[in-house]
Amino acid sequence: MKIGLCGTMSVGKTTLVKALSKTDKFKKYKTATERSKYLKDLGIPLNTDSTINGQLVFLAERSSELLHNNILTDRTIWDVSAFTMLAKSIDLTSKSQFVNIAMLLKDQYDVVFYIEPVGVEMEDNGVRETNLEYRADINQEILRLLTLYSPKKLVILHGSTEDRVKKVLDTLN
Repeated sequence: MKIGLCGTMSVGKTTLVKALSKTDKFKKYKTATERSKYLKDLGIPLNTDSTINGQLVFLAERSSELLHNNILTDRTIWDVSAFTMLAKSIDLTSKSQFVNIAMLLKDQYDVVFYIEPVGVEMEDNGVRETNLEYRADINQEILRLLTLYSPKKLVILHGSTEDRVKKVLDTLN
């Protein structure tokens, strides 16, 4: 199965992938987790400063993940598209074209788990944007895109990491 976790920054996507990777269900899955520091070190602008070039790199990562038969990733095309839509340096036509291209991949995900930010504190990892308004804007854009370009199966997660692990495993069983 091809499983993606999506949600705004600092909601526990990477933490959830790491927790799920320790379960029997995901022992044979390839997992993909946050690479922001690596990409920033390459000189790729992130968050509000992102460029079309940078977003295409992120989209290429999502596309390459989908080449695997059993993948669990903490980013999806909906996340990348939301950041693209809110990037200051990308013009509206390019944003629209980017989302149209990204959404060609949407049916390759078997399940997308959206993680609600409610009750989750913003964590500063030294790379991500920590502006709470921007975080909320990204969340709203992800929700808009999930509505416009619905995945085959969408499951909403909330609660503790343990609650989320249980819901993911229950959903897949």
